[in-house]
Amino acid sequence: MKSYTLTQTRNQHGEVFDRATAEPVLVTKQKRPSHVILSAEAYQQLISRLEELEDLSWGKAAQTALTQSSLVGSEEFTATLDALK
Repeated sequence: MKSYTLTQTRNQHGEVFDRATAEPVLVTKQKRPSHVILSAEAYQQLISRLEELEDLSWGKAAQTALTQSSLVGSEEFTATLDALK
């Protein structure tokens, strides 16, 4: 990842944004990471992948909860209620 100081970013903004279309650009302030500039397309891909991973994580958590649950299914529940009549 190419790095530019904040001053370089101001002075060479055309170069910085051109570079950001190809790869993320790190902007530093006082020698410390400050911001990352990336294209809108790269940002959207990143967000889409994050959403996919969150969905997978929630799906796995739901599946684990279902398999470890002591709850009974609706048919068994209804049958048990009918037996109590």
